[in-house]
Amino acid sequence: SDTGEVKEAEIFVAAFGASSFTYAEASYGQNSASWIASHINALEYFGGAPAIIVPDNLKSATTLACRYDPELNRSYAAFAEHYNLSIVPARSYKPKDKAIVENSVLIVQRWILARLRNVKFFSLDELNQEIRKLLDVLNHKQLKNFNTTRHELFITLDKPLLQPLPSTAFCYAEWQIK
Repeated sequence: SDTGEVKEAEIFVAAFGASSFTYAEASYGQNSASWIASHINALEYFGGAPAIIVPDNLKSATTLACRYDPELNRSYAAFAEHYNLSIVPARSYKPKDKAIVENSVLIVQRWILARLRNVKFFSLDELNQEIRKLLDVLNHKQLKNFNTTRHELFITLDKPLLQPLPSTAFCYAEWQIK
């Protein structure tokens, strides 16, 4: 607010397959530290860790994008080991590998970001607080084709299968090869 500097933010979206229970947050980029921090925040929001995560095949996730055996970024692999989960990156140019989250991105853009498009925020935390409020409303909103909400489906279908979170959150580290 003091300088008038405008910073653009990107949106991170995670969703469960069975319930479409959605998490979203803004970050300043998709570098490895932001990517892993968004994952940690999502797992805390969900209250547990799934057995498998299917992320995009971006550089923050993979160092070698291979169709059959992609090589994970070392920090991202350490994150997966800490939370005792597997990471199976989606194949390049195959959005059907993660169709649920692709649909959730569209919903977040139309239902959350559209409501915030004319609002000025002076910090990323302030923006994420507003996103969280709208996200909670979205997840508790009645689904058209079902007599339930994403939250109720999450509680009955997905939550029982989550692993408990470790007592300490993952501590991000960057690796250097000498």
